[in-house]
Amino acid sequence: MLIGASMGLLIDAWILYRSFGSKFLPADAAWPPGVAAAETIIAGDKGGKRAFLLAAGGVFGFGASFFGLPMSAAGVALIGNVWALAMFGIGLLISQYAKPILGFTLSSIYVPHGVMIGAGVVALIQAVRILMDKKSKKDREKERLLLEARAAAPADPTLEPTVSASRLRRTFASGYVLYVIGALVLAVLGGLWTEMSWPAVIGWILFAAVAAIVHEIIVGLAAMHAGWFPAFAVTLIFLIAGLLMNMPAVPLALLVGYCAATGPAFADMGYDLKAGWILRRDRRPYTVYEIEGRRQQLLSAMVGFTVAIGLVALLWNSYFTAGNLPPTAIVYADTIKAGLANPDIVRNLIIWAIPGAIIQLIGGSKRQMGVLLATGLLIGTPNAGWLVLAALVFRFLWTKFRPKDGDAEVSLIGAGLIAGDSIYSVGRIFKG
Repeated sequence: MLIGASMGLLIDAWILYRSFGSKFLPADAAWPPGVAAAETIIAGDKGGKRAFLLAAGGVFGFGASFFGLPMSAAGVALIGNVWALAMFGIGLLISQYAKPILGFTLSSIYVPHGVMIGAGVVALIQAVRILMDKKSKKDREKERLLLEARAAAPADPTLEPTVSASRLRRTFASGYVLYVIGALVLAVLGGLWTEMSWPAVIGWILFAAVAAIVHEIIVGLAAMHAGWFPAFAVTLIFLIAGLLMNMPAVPLALLVGYCAATGPAFADMGYDLKAGWILRRDRRPYTVYEIEGRRQQLLSAMVGFTVAIGLVALLWNSYFTAGNLPPTAIVYADTIKAGLANPDIVRNLIIWAIPGAIIQLIGGSKRQMGVLLATGLLIGTPNAGWLVLAALVFRFLWTKFRPKDGDAEVSLIGAGLIAGDSIYSVGRIFKG
């Protein structure tokens, strides 16, 4: 499992590196934690008003986190896509108040998972259209107007895609092949032929590769727009799919581990490259400098991954022996043991996939409203929904009264909130 998860992690990061800066994963998209990291570096280097706003946000974020408020939610709302984050906030509120009002959680009847399935399917279709460079008449008109506006304004090379549609297609195609190879290695090392027939093993390999690449796309889109990503929940969806296929326990556990290893690295690598993009925007010639900067970031990330994999190989046994198991792993294991005891699960998934698909279709690929609604429904962090919506109102008012510098200022405050929340979270880890 460690070898399979490691392969998934490295392939995941490589795909993001190759596709970042495309129209599908644009560098000028939100990627809120990346903005927070870059703004912290810039403010520390230049000081002045930027440092003051960042520090003020950091102090407030740390103090509010001390009282149990998830201030990173408010921080991303000041940076990310407004429509996506509004749906995210609504999802969080519905999740928070469903149990007090209805007497049960929506997750217990798999409503959020159904919404994510519907939104995820539409998001994948939208992603395929981008990969195939398919444009609707409305999209072509928008692109024409954008080109005219850019022609009339001073050129900004940092807003131009650095990854062509053809390279993006090759990246995901080769990524799928690599995931197939990784799944093949995992199947051989896991001895799946003792649990399944050879045709079933081949089907498992192909399905594991699909699960891995779909997982990273959905998680990556959520992370790009909201800064939060439903990695656990999307993995659980593929676990349920495996149960519906009557997979034995061991192949299903390996599938879950392989799928779970993708997605988080995809998101975190996107944050890193977004931070680098902000720091390199004023360099000329831009494209050459940017591409080399991304390559250096990839090399440093691979060093970090290698060290992390080595530490896991050395320490996993002592952690597990002491009972230090991730809560998500316990949920996966319990779900595999229990199976699909409730016959209504499949029906609920299908029913709630419909509104998820409709909302995602209405929002389009740039807003990801369905995916973010499902993310909020799945995460359900207490009070996070109120903080997201309050931050959006604050953002609207601030930018209305300060139209010139408002966007930059709220981004700095948001970066400070995220940084303050992160510092508090790290302090809790060391405190134990």
